[in-house]
Amino acid sequence: MTGPAQAVSLWLLAPLMMAAAAAISAGLIIVLLPALRRHALAQPNPRSSHFEPTPQGGGIAVVVATAIVALAAATLALSPTERDHLAWIFGAAVLIAATGAVADVRPMPVLPRLLLQALAVSMIIAALPAELRIVPALPWWFELALLGAAALWFVNLANFMDGIDWMTVAETIPVAGGLVIIGWLGALPSAAVVAALALLGAIAGFAPFNRPVARLFLGDVGSLPIGLLLAWLLILLALDGYVAAALLLPLYYLADASLTLARRLLAGERVWQAHRTHFYQRATDRGLSVSEIVGRVFAVNLALAILAVVSVAMPGWPVAIATLSAGAAVVAWLLRAFVRGKQR
Repeated sequence: MTGPAQAVSLWLLAPLMMAAAAAISAGLIIVLLPALRRHALAQPNPRSSHFEPTPQGGGIAVVVATAIVALAAATLALSPTERDHLAWIFGAAVLIAATGAVADVRPMPVLPRLLLQALAVSMIIAALPAELRIVPALPWWFELALLGAAALWFVNLANFMDGIDWMTVAETIPVAGGLVIIGWLGALPSAAVVAALALLGAIAGFAPFNRPVARLFLGDVGSLPIGLLLAWLLILLALDGYVAAALLLPLYYLADASLTLARRLLAGERVWQAHRTHFYQRATDRGLSVSEIVGRVFAVNLALAILAVVSVAMPGWPVAIATLSAGAAVVAWLLRAFVRGKQR
């Protein structure tokens, strides 16, 4: 674990890590943009939220920048074991990014896509500390299977929710920032803090290119590995006993995607097909601008990150219940606001 008194060199490196990741991410995007315009244009369709052909694949830069900075920092500040562990995690991220890259340039059948995603998820599950458990009463293999299923769902919901400009930015920056602060409090291992710092910087470097109206989309090559890395970080947090914080940080994403899936299942829809019925997408149809939507999402995610930090700083079931209740209320308010849309 890292904390205020441990891994001083890592915390001294933190500002440099974020700045380097942002610079590498932005620099790679500038270099890649001409090729992405030629080979990876996202064409508008009845389900999309954009109206002009827009290059996608900016996630390549985010993933590469995150991996370069995280592994370089691991070489300087972490033990060889921690560095090898982080390399394994980024190996899984590269695998799922490659899957997304293929899907960005040509249609990919659902089954092979899910199998490759499941393989990447299995890699991060296999790397979890064997001595840590969330529910010790459950058989270990059953708990791992549940964690794997949850991680696979999170990877896909991160992909589903990346449907308008700045949405993934508005989610990832507060979640990764919250994880960094929680790591500083000692509730995450050093390797996890390194990954969160690098991801925070890399997504910040991507943000100017994705601001409404976006010049570049993240693409599956970015949303899938970001979902995988965040799933790994949140599982580590839960394994260390901070389940409330692990639920609070992504609570808006979990609520929007899960309630939308449940609604579509009850309606008998083919849930594996693309659609535009998420709460945030319905908000655009009800008159809210993209900037208004992502601004509210960002504000709610900041509130959730603060609640998550409070639940870690003040451990115990009364605070966990109080912060989860407050988080659920904030998210419910946001979903209701999206359903109501712009008031005339």
